[in-house]
Amino acid sequence: MMTAHFTCKNCGSGIHVYPSLEAGLVKCDVCQHEQAVHFDQNHVDSQLLDCPGCGRKDFYSQKDFNRKLGVIFFVIAAIISTIMLWQGMGPQWYLSTFIVLYLIDFLLFRKLNQIAICYKCDAIFRNVKNIANIPGFDHEMHDRIVYSDHDFHGKPLDH
Repeated sequence: MMTAHFTCKNCGSGIHVYPSLEAGLVKCDVCQHEQAVHFDQNHVDSQLLDCPGCGRKDFYSQKDFNRKLGVIFFVIAAIISTIMLWQGMGPQWYLSTFIVLYLIDFLLFRKLNQIAICYKCDAIFRNVKNIANIPGFDHEMHDRIVYSDHDFHGKPLDH
């Protein structure tokens, strides 16, 4: 079953919901702020054709990985390799930390599922059945939507 993760417009906390035809509002557990949503039968069937939060049809897909955790892994590898360098170990030892980091990244990339994200409201959708039809992130499309409020109606950029 698809899950939706919205960001509270009042406090920025996460609001996790399962699509339901009866749901018209989602409520933040932290500040009790309510936001309007519109789930339809496609959402209940785990098909993502439009965003229940903002109504837009422009999404991108990516691996379901916390970017902050990735930065933490990189910083830890950098600290370990710096300590090895200061200890006088050869380059094969301090470079090995980045090789290990690369292997961890590779394994996570192979194991983690894809998620869909709305360009307009940043809602996150997991377990989407039609994820293969949702393209990866496009910087130009993102900038046009976020800064110019351009609506692509779910169609990719024409170049």
